[in-house]
Amino acid sequence: MSLQSNFEQIPLKEYAERAYLDYSMYVVLDRALPFVGDGLKPVQRRIVYAMSELGLASTAKPRKSALTIGEVLGKYHPHGDSACYEAMVLMTQPFSYRYPLIEGQGNFGSPDDPKSFAAMRYTEAKLAPIAALLLEELGQGTVDFSPNYDGSQEEPSWLPSRVPHVLLNGSMGIAVGMATDIPPHNLREIASACIRLLEDPDATVRDLCEHVQGPDYPTRAEIITPKAELQALYENGTGSVRARAVYAKEDGNVVITALPYQVSPSKILEQIAAQIRAKKLPMLEDLRDESDHQNPIRLVLIPRSNRVDADEMMQHLFATTDLEKSYRVNLNIIGLDGRPQVKNLKQILNEWLRFRSDTVTRRLNHRLAKLERRLHLLEGLRVAYLNLDEVIRIIRTEEEPKPVLMARFRLSEEQADYILETRLRQLARLEEMKINAERDQLEEERARINVILNSKQRLKTLIKDELKEDAKKFGDDRRSPIVERQVAQALDEAALVASEPTTVVLSQKGWIRAAKGHDVDPAGLSYREGDALQAFARGRTTQQVAFVDSTGRSYSTPAHSLPSARGNGEPLTGRFAPPAGARFEAVAMADADTRLVLASDFGYGFVTRFANLVGNKKAGKQILNIDDNARVLAPAYVADAARDRIVVVTNAGHLLMFSVAELPELENGGKGNKLIEIPKAKLGEGERVAGISVVAEGKGEVTLYAGARKLTLRWADLVEYGGNRAGRGGLLPRGLQRVERIETTG
Repeated sequence: MSLQSNFEQIPLKEYAERAYLDYSMYVVLDRALPFVGDGLKPVQRRIVYAMSELGLASTAKPRKSALTIGEVLGKYHPHGDSACYEAMVLMTQPFSYRYPLIEGQGNFGSPDDPKSFAAMRYTEAKLAPIAALLLEELGQGTVDFSPNYDGSQEEPSWLPSRVPHVLLNGSMGIAVGMATDIPPHNLREIASACIRLLEDPDATVRDLCEHVQGPDYPTRAEIITPKAELQALYENGTGSVRARAVYAKEDGNVVITALPYQVSPSKILEQIAAQIRAKKLPMLEDLRDESDHQNPIRLVLIPRSNRVDADEMMQHLFATTDLEKSYRVNLNIIGLDGRPQVKNLKQILNEWLRFRSDTVTRRLNHRLAKLERRLHLLEGLRVAYLNLDEVIRIIRTEEEPKPVLMARFRLSEEQADYILETRLRQLARLEEMKINAERDQLEEERARINVILNSKQRLKTLIKDELKEDAKKFGDDRRSPIVERQVAQALDEAALVASEPTTVVLSQKGWIRAAKGHDVDPAGLSYREGDALQAFARGRTTQQVAFVDSTGRSYSTPAHSLPSARGNGEPLTGRFAPPAGARFEAVAMADADTRLVLASDFGYGFVTRFANLVGNKKAGKQILNIDDNARVLAPAYVADAARDRIVVVTNAGHLLMFSVAELPELENGGKGNKLIEIPKAKLGEGERVAGISVVAEGKGEVTLYAGARKLTLRWADLVEYGGNRAGRGGLLPRGLQRVERIETTG
């Protein structure tokens, strides 16, 4: 009977349920999900704590990783050494962690193969400087300690993080019945959001998203998720983020310089090579990997010819390879109540701020207790100094001086012990002065701490100041630019755009459309009421169209994507985001290497390649620096920069022709050089450049329009107006001194 009493008989079904539930809770709480306070899983916390106990601070000399892993396994984490070492390696890799907590020496893997790290006996490691934000306040009464697995040691239940680490490096984990996918974020943005929440507790997630733009991955790939989706992600705690590789065009080739997070360059090359072998990439000739230490990611794609539209080719590759990748986001975190929950951004930051407030309060109370104890001892010592002769007499004459001192001077046992342990040299007058000074200093600090502890506002201010200090010290600029783009769509050979002539028409109110062919009369098209022709350009459907607004910013879009001229088109503000008050004034369309002259009606301009007007940014890029009240002129196309001539005419009838070669060629834009002389007085009276035109040497001709009058000048006529750049030019005949525009007619 006694043997049977040691056993409990329960149904197998109940036992299995209980055992599986216990296991699942262990996996959830002690393995897979991070804690909102320090943002760490138990194995990560134990690694960081063990390294701090080994003295492996950022200022120390690194030691073998095997030492750290042995310390962790032997004292805190009785699990497999390979899994523990892999967790340590992950915290060391700058391409895996946004803010690595460990600095490693040796082979800790590469972006091409993160798991190609060397064995722990070959590598060395120490804590990174930013790990101080997790450990700095550890010995200041800020955390609870619990027994380790065998009760022989104590380990911290959490680390007193000074920043919301749970969002900085993110976390991934698969538990039982749940998972977590927290992307990394930028320290400066998260700290700014915390400060906003401290200042305005009623701030909404939308308000916080003014500070937290989105995830910030270790790579420089673009985040192309729309801002509305990012905001919904932070409001719900779940969603997805899409990242896209960054590329540039060099000498006709496409060079990929950044890949999405955790995407291997070798895998990208394999995916593209497989499509080439399967003849699914007819526009691509070859590819090569030119990555090195100076350029960690440099994949070169070589098109078959210069007629291949590189942007379209990349769109196809984005859709069919990991050059564009979607990441699931699930902000599932163990809260302060010890329960896992999917939380939105405000809930996470609010809980962390409560955690931080409690941590700072405990730190201040711990310091206050030390101050009180020290002041208590100093008070006893002060009594001894005031009654020094009596104290010495008691010590010399009494067999048990301690109780006599306590009774005589009303001292505590601790004070009496401290007096009895005081050395003779501390009885000097100078030491008494030092003690008085120390007491004054400690009392001042005690008063300051009491003020903070008794004022919620001062406590918030302290937390805010510490956040600002930490963000300034360890924060950096955003690495992952957020660029709103459409999700890439795969193209097949049949879907490639046919190269056809097209005329792009821009209206005065910024509406755009494209008509088939070049025999279209843009002015003869129908326009919306109150609208009229502003500018037009002729080209082919495979080309890009560039628009220049009144501030000199350039925007571009594929010509084939524009709406048909059968309708009124669409507003360009739907595609681009120009500055407030800006309007679109000029349009250009050409091949990338075609040169053109950009100028303002104040008489300044330069030569540039059409490719410099093209950009992927919705906000455009600054290409022409213009003066206040100046207007952008219609660009003039250059066929031969060495031989062509530019004709400049003002609305006051001054005309000048000079060589295009006299103008500078600018890659990044600017103001340019003076085209024609307009005296300041005349400029103030309203004299402006009416237009510019480029003509071929020996055979060019232009037509000038002045109200109902027009005048065609052939080469022989234009020669009479020839001169050097920035001259005043010649005066046109009477009746044509109110020029409105100029056109190249030959």
